Amino acid sequence: MNSTASKDPLLQPFQLKHLRLKNRLMITSHEPAYPEDGMPKAKYRAYHVERAKAGIALTMTAGSAAVSRDSPPVFNNILAYKDEVVPWMRDLTDACHEHGAAVMIQITHLGRRTSWSKADWLPVVSPSHEREASHRAFPKKMEDWDIDRIIRDYADAAERMHAAGVDGLELEAYGHLIDQFWSPSTNTLDAPFGGALENRVRFAMEVVRAIRKRVGPEFILGVRGVADEVRPGGISAKDGIGIARYLANSGMVDFLNIIRGHIDTDAGLTDVIPVQGMASAPHLDFAASLRDHVNVPIFHAAKIQDVNTARHAIASGKLDMVGMTRAHMADPHIMRKIMEGREDTIRPCVGGNFCLDRIYAGGEAYCIHNPSTGRELTLPHAIEPASSKRKVLIVGAGPAGLEAARVSAERGHAVTVLEAAPKPGGQIRLTAVSPRRREMLSIIDWRMARCEERGVIFRFNTLADEAMVLAENPDVVIIATGGMPHTEVLQSGNEWVASTWDILSGEVAPGKNVLLFDDAGDHPALQAAEIIAKSGARLEIMTPDRSFAPEVMAMNLVPYMRSLQKLDVTFTVTFRLLSVERCAEGLKAVVGSDYGGVHKERIVDQVIVNHGTLPLDDLYFALKPHSSNLGAADYAALTALQAQTLRPNPAGTFQLFRVGDAVAARNTHAAVLDGLRVARVL
Repeated sequence: MNSTASKDPLLQPFQLKHLRLKNRLMITSHEPAYPEDGMPKAKYRAYHVERAKAGIALTMTAGSAAVSRDSPPVFNNILAYKDEVVPWMRDLTDACHEHGAAVMIQITHLGRRTSWSKADWLPVVSPSHEREASHRAFPKKMEDWDIDRIIRDYADAAERMHAAGVDGLELEAYGHLIDQFWSPSTNTLDAPFGGALENRVRFAMEVVRAIRKRVGPEFILGVRGVADEVRPGGISAKDGIGIARYLANSGMVDFLNIIRGHIDTDAGLTDVIPVQGMASAPHLDFAASLRDHVNVPIFHAAKIQDVNTARHAIASGKLDMVGMTRAHMADPHIMRKIMEGREDTIRPCVGGNFCLDRIYAGGEAYCIHNPSTGRELTLPHAIEPASSKRKVLIVGAGPAGLEAARVSAERGHAVTVLEAAPKPGGQIRLTAVSPRRREMLSIIDWRMARCEERGVIFRFNTLADEAMVLAENPDVVIIATGGMPHTEVLQSGNEWVASTWDILSGEVAPGKNVLLFDDAGDHPALQAAEIIAKSGARLEIMTPDRSFAPEVMAMNLVPYMRSLQKLDVTFTVTFRLLSVERCAEGLKAVVGSDYGGVHKERIVDQVIVNHGTLPLDDLYFALKPHSSNLGAADYAALTALQAQTLRPNPAGTFQLFRVGDAVAARNTHAAVLDGLRVARVL
């Protein structure tokens, strides 16, 4: 570490009780949904160890680990109520400790934030009968015996974690059961656990007291809690200060990790954990304000996605430890790059929230442009050099092509990229037309910088053809030409429709009375809808699906809905556009339904269709007969990171592959994953 780095606020150690944290960066508790059978096994361990190896001071696991059977996870969480969790957590903790990283775990009872139809089908409990909108369960109002047993469950879970050797634990108190006791909107109990603030805090204090009796006074115990729910009838900022004081003054709580907002709706959750297009670090100053009222360390995380903001949070004394959680999903090696003076090479978090939205849709967390996150065991972050240098020609400079170029160059190959457009980016450059999606350009900018460092040759404004490719005499050709909008989806009248790309690019101006038929459910429809609605047009968005924009998913949908609802857009689900024909009044749109028995008509002056893309694959098929593998890929070898050895055409002079939307319409993550996997085995 050089002398300048040694003065970096982020690199200063922090003493938390007896625990010396080697720097000021932490990964806050979160659940990437990697457990197997409710246990943090090899995949989960590898994820945290990767970040520990890079120098993170503290990694917090689970978001959150369930302490009771009647707190069944709504996605794949750690089950802290099972004794078998102890050896698995010990393995994870020991592995991270080997690299100097501290390990903590967050435990919780979800209260009403789950479902009675999961796991053992036990009633959901809460301090009131108030239902949570997100998870839809009507809870049982807790009785005294519920309170007693859950306090014991917390203590049991804490004892298990203490036995596992973790450095401490954190109680989750925002949206979950402890917060449900705190908030007047979710606590209708009588005294001693309801009513005045002192009573509403009692459950949390009893939990803390029970834990301390089990684990002793030295074990580190913190609370990640809400200090202002920002909603009528909820916890006010004044209440939040009062709660923080109760916890801090107890002498039993060692740190507070501050949250602002509520998470019982998609909109509320998105304000707590902002997505792209929303303000960075929106709650930082609020979290810092708690320092004036308590004498314990303050931690915080909420869209602190860049090192400069994190550094400011520490340097200005706003926080003691700063969380960069999603940022470490994008780049697990942030800390190492800071120490080595290579901050400019950090892979940026673009706020795409593919990670969290996948979790809430029941999937595993994956970064939108780092496919190795969550795949550490099968697709390591480190790129190994190739055994021999090859000449790689890539056609297309979208996310798939640029990833293939980056990885090929990093492996030592000579790489040339041909791109028809004047700039790189492909569909990402189009999606970044929308202000809320502008951060997506960092996916391209980061790859271009890495390619330029490795000497990749780019030829823009170059429409590649068969002769041009063959003249390059390549060893490998990767077709990453993407796709074009597919609008030929109607029974008749396809000639009367335009695509969402036409609107986004400005090639077609919005009409005055517009029907937008969204049969793909992804971002372009909503982006085009905003442009159309903001022009003053009357707009109806129609989808044959039973839910709106399913590929955009929950949290990314929130900013769109806030915008479009204010613009008085009509949303129509479960109806399908069948045909369009010209009439005296403009365009007649004929509408049916997959459920049958419906025939409706709309008179509009413009119809826009969003139905994904069709591959631009002419060049691929022209080159296929010249290739040694005839374009074929061995999927077993590809997924096992083994070389592609198929040679059905011995006369072929190069290997040929295609990636991204040049294969089929998919998303950015799939495109980058394609480019990475193909290039890693060259």
